[in-house]
Amino acid sequence: MTHRIGLVIFEGFQILDAAGPIAAFEIAGRHPGASYEIEVVAAEAGAVASSARIAMGASAFDPAVRYDTLMIAGGDGTRGAAQDGALLAKVRASAAKAGRISSVCSGAFVLAAAGLLDGRRATTHWSRVDDFARRFPQVRLEPDRIFVRDGPVWTSAGITAGIDLALAMIAEDYGEPLAKQTAQQLVVYRRRPGGQSQFSALLELEQPAARFASLIGWARERLAQPLTVEQLADRTAMSPRHFARAFRAETGVTPAKAIERLRIEAARARIEAGDEPIDRIARDVGFGDAERMRRASLRAFGQPPQALRRAART
Repeated sequence: MTHRIGLVIFEGFQILDAAGPIAAFEIAGRHPGASYEIEVVAAEAGAVASSARIAMGASAFDPAVRYDTLMIAGGDGTRGAAQDGALLAKVRASAAKAGRISSVCSGAFVLAAAGLLDGRRATTHWSRVDDFARRFPQVRLEPDRIFVRDGPVWTSAGITAGIDLALAMIAEDYGEPLAKQTAQQLVVYRRRPGGQSQFSALLELEQPAARFASLIGWARERLAQPLTVEQLADRTAMSPRHFARAFRAETGVTPAKAIERLRIEAARARIEAGDEPIDRIARDVGFGDAERMRRASLRAFGQPPQALRRAART
């Protein structure tokens, strides 16, 4: 049976937010037994300019049409789209008929403005989580996720996370083997579980010009130490309160969360590389015990350490 997808775009949408999921669904649909019909829609039919000024053709958004999946793209244009009453009315009407509702990146702002995320768990791009939380306090925001599913409503983090979202949907629609084949065709490094942390901020911190790059490097070499906020603040010659505020503003995460990520990254490399005991790894990277590391692994990767090890060997 064909699965019909309606992808909503608007002036200033992020082109990869649309193109990434489109490519995933299109490739999956080439396989026997799978079929996707993808329709790109906008407030008016015609060419719609992305934030890169590269246009994508769209049909007129007709809320009377039933989609199996209604997906909202993200991008800078969501600032205007989330205030477009006519567009929001169409999104609400279409969502009422859709089997599944979703957003890529900051497309969550449009769903939230339409009232479709009230009381639900959701995520969005790490750089906009503070703004999202202020504007939509009724949404149970989970800022540290690649994608979140709450019943029929799926939301994803920044840009390429739309591919992860699409792959998860493909797995639900046609099975995990097809999702894996699609990921291989896309040449993405295996399908990331929805619980995996958004690592964008820490990757940015590793750039030479980043404000806390040297601190991250220093901490990475001392993971077995406590690495408290006070220690980190002292290293930067800042008060703990000022440091914590500045660090979160720069990275989108708290210092404690950043240290946890550094530890679980280091642990994962050793977990996947060999057979050394899990509890030894936990002590060496600063978790103290295997249970604390297990909980951190579930938060970061959606899987416990033993599952990571098994997956690395398949």
